[in-house]
Amino acid sequence: RLFAHWEAVASTHRVSLPRDMAGPIAQMARHSQAREPVPYVSLSQHGKCEESAYEERQYPAGKWACVTMGEPMYEQSISMSFMKLMRYICKENSVGCHLGMTVPVLNEIHLTKEGTKLEREVLTAYYLPGEFQQNPPVPMDPEIHITERAPLRVITRVFYGMTTEETILREISLFWELLGSTDMVLRETYIVASYENPSVPQRRNEIWFICRA
Repeated sequence: RLFAHWEAVASTHRVSLPRDMAGPIAQMARHSQAREPVPYVSLSQHGKCEESAYEERQYPAGKWACVTMGEPMYEQSISMSFMKLMRYICKENSVGCHLGMTVPVLNEIHLTKEGTKLEREVLTAYYLPGEFQQNPPVPMDPEIHITERAPLRVITRVFYGMTTEETILREISLFWELLGSTDMVLRETYIVASYENPSVPQRRNEIWFICRA
């Protein structure tokens, strides 16, 4: 039943779910309550109601497992990448055990020069739990790379529901309206942070504007 549910979710992302994902899906479901937050420091908060609220945060340097995909649709890229990362988290790693889930999972996107569309390539990143930060388990999948990502300062804003190219572009536009004209953040690269798995209908996401160094 669980597999059939995920299969239906995958079809909304225009991807088919391979049978070998049954094991990782069952493991993820078993460990769904234990999710380690990616560490950060809140620098400032703005706005009272959620519609206009945003937060400035500082994330430390850390080791992440990263996959880059360039499928025709954004949802296809993140689905394919997350399936690879699920296999790595669940068993396909050098220690051969479940590593534990961290949130959020990051999807780094780039806008075209006109700013009207997303570039095809999306980088999906999973933060390694604290116990594996010093000595990350090696992925069996050669497309997964363990990367030390530099410290990151971002301005973040929450949104809920499906993440499609259309919803992301809308959220970026709304956030720019809210911030007004500023040179302190990048204009080409953004991050979509996901806090729940794709089977949650009204899942929590954030759009991250990356502060210039």
